[in-house]
Amino acid sequence: MYYIDPHVHMVSRTTDDYERMARMGCVAVSEPAFWAGFDRGTVDGFRDYFNQLTGFEPKRAGWSGLQHFTWLCINAKEAENVSLAREVIAMIPEFLNVPGVLGIGEIGLNKNTPNESTVFREHLDLAAKTNELVLIHTPHLQDKYKGTRMIVDMLQERKDIPPHRVCIDHVEEHTVKLAKDNGFWCGMTLYPTTKCTPARAADIIERYGDERIMVNSAGDWGPSNPLAVPDFIQELKKRGHGEAKIKKIVYDNPLEFFSQCDRFKFTPPK
Repeated sequence: MYYIDPHVHMVSRTTDDYERMARMGCVAVSEPAFWAGFDRGTVDGFRDYFNQLTGFEPKRAGWSGLQHFTWLCINAKEAENVSLAREVIAMIPEFLNVPGVLGIGEIGLNKNTPNESTVFREHLDLAAKTNELVLIHTPHLQDKYKGTRMIVDMLQERKDIPPHRVCIDHVEEHTVKLAKDNGFWCGMTLYPTTKCTPARAADIIERYGDERIMVNSAGDWGPSNPLAVPDFIQELKKRGHGEAKIKKIVYDNPLEFFSQCDRFKFTPPK
């Protein structure tokens, strides 16, 4: 079965991972900007990173026959440096017309601090001004519900960013309803030790349905599995779910969300 991984940080993966994903049926990846494993100190560091995301990674993905798309931002882990964040946000429009850039992301909260909220709101200002899609990071573990509630509240303050143009990622059992009930798209990240396992994600689908929801592997610097989406497909198959339902979650839904962006030029597999 063909699938799209809508959130995977391929800069932290080897070229062999692209090859393995392609062999398992992956036809496209969406790579949000994220943390480099250390806090970058200058706007030029981010400019170099954005050049990597928009220039080199599409070529590297193409070596394995995958289509590569990306998102741009300064991530929540580095948002405590508000002055640097503002420089980065001001620089992002340099890249917004590059083919394959889907929008602003992954923005959000890490520790739910006032500075993070300020930078989140200023990213939203840019997204509204430029009519971009938004991809949102929600905090980890014990901070997740509080942070997700804060994010939803900040989004609902605005009338210039429709919920159907926003994906709230890393949802779990206690946050998925909050996102879906308010009209947002949702992403479930499949991790070996944190976030959702394929079995938990399947449970969520069975309880909350398959509308406006996707699954991804994230492929972070830490323990992660770039083949987590095929594991989720296998889990649904074992539970007796049909091909059409599985395809909707892992292929059709990402296409529907991404297609709201005019720069999403996707070539279906033959």
